[in-house]
Amino acid sequence: MVTALALMYAPDNATHLPDVGREPPSPRQVETVVIALRMLADPTRLRILWHLAGAEYDVASLTAELGASRPAVSQHLGKLRLAGLVTVRRDGRRAVYSARGGHVRRMVAEVLWAADHQLTGAADHE
Repeated sequence: MVTALALMYAPDNATHLPDVGREPPSPRQVETVVIALRMLADPTRLRILWHLAGAEYDVASLTAELGASRPAVSQHLGKLRLAGLVTVRRDGRRAVYSARGGHVRRMVAEVLWAADHQLTGAADHE
């Protein structure tokens, strides 16, 4: 499952990553991270974001992929959108959703990558 997203995985020595040890995160940064992680803490929302990290979907397509009810998928998409993790665009009468940028796609890949390492006991590549 993670393999397709692993291509977007940022290496540990990437120069664009913040120097986490230098200054503590601001209160606004912490709150934003907490909101994003709360969104990922729900199994349905994590599965939705995994799908949206690879392609655009409308509610009907996501409902079919997830085997969830349309109202549930719509509600989860609304929460993800309010948290700034997904974007929506109109395509005629359809609303088409996608993950909001590379940071969100890499975040989803990273949490799933970490889960794979924990489940398999694979060594981290630092």
